[in-house]
Amino acid sequence: MGARAGGFALPSYTITGDTTHLIQYIIYRDDGFWYSPYYKSIYMFHMPLFMAISGYLSSRSLLQKSFTRATSDRAKQLLLPMLFWWAIMETAKLAALWRATTLTSGLLEFLDDLAGTYWFIWATFVSYLLIKISTGLNCRSWVITGSAILVALAPLTFSISPLIRFTYPFFCFGFLLAQSRERWTSTLQHHKPLLILFLSIVTCVCFLAWGKNTYVYNNLALIHDFRSTKDVLLMFVGSAAASAIAVELLLQCWSFGHSNRMARFIAVELGQTTLLLYLVQGTVFRLMDFIQFGVLWDLTTRLIIAGMLGAAIIAIALTIRSIVRGVPYLSQLVLGMPPRSGLPQAKPAMN
Repeated sequence: MGARAGGFALPSYTITGDTTHLIQYIIYRDDGFWYSPYYKSIYMFHMPLFMAISGYLSSRSLLQKSFTRATSDRAKQLLLPMLFWWAIMETAKLAALWRATTLTSGLLEFLDDLAGTYWFIWATFVSYLLIKISTGLNCRSWVITGSAILVALAPLTFSISPLIRFTYPFFCFGFLLAQSRERWTSTLQHHKPLLILFLSIVTCVCFLAWGKNTYVYNNLALIHDFRSTKDVLLMFVGSAAASAIAVELLLQCWSFGHSNRMARFIAVELGQTTLLLYLVQGTVFRLMDFIQFGVLWDLTTRLIIAGMLGAAIIAIALTIRSIVRGVPYLSQLVLGMPPRSGLPQAKPAMN
């Protein structure tokens, strides 16, 4: 899984994430989305896969930069634009949905929006810091593996901590994969067909066994009895197997379609807009929590609206990127990347 694979998988993640939210907010207006086979098939891999790719692509900066420099660069790339879009979302809520509230409840609601809406940003940033601390202590693989196990088993259930505990081990796996890429490549060359067959079987079995309590949102990655142990184990095993199969499918699609203009558009243009797409769609869908609509729509209407909204989110993100990417400070604030100049610059996703 090289840089090219990561570049293709990152926009694919964002598109699948956008699709799951469209299924949740448009096609289903109740708890029915938990049982949707489309929602389930996407959610089995898209969060773990993105975190694994993030860990893989972050390995160079984690090893080469000082703690202060690495933390500062990652904060400017992730947290600064997140705060910008959060401010826009809260301003829109206050303008359109203003209601009297106490200072305490208002602050708690603001903090909940900041954590819950962009929890993936927080998970990526916290995972980056934890790995950086671990590499500062010792870069041996057993230290990273141990930290992944400890974080996953930590009995923390407040706010978004279960989501971080679930995704952090996959970030660790991506980082460790980058450190031993040649060994993994050599191993896969000899056993790839059998491994793919085995992982495909595991994925199918986990898909059939997957239920509402298998989602991290519901089980909180917390083990307290036999049933919860089964749900959490199924979640981790199924997500790992499905992520591996998804990577293989993406690589095969890229090998056959890399010369296609649409495939290159997805890999290049959307690949450079991954963070912005996530921030825009997170803001849009969070605001939709406060809007009651579509209850009487039939399925066809909901599918049409979902497609139009998904296309609009992508179009808005690409338009914003084209406007601000050359503007000093604004590019960093809105997109999380320095402005383009005449000299070639390294892509933030590769650091």
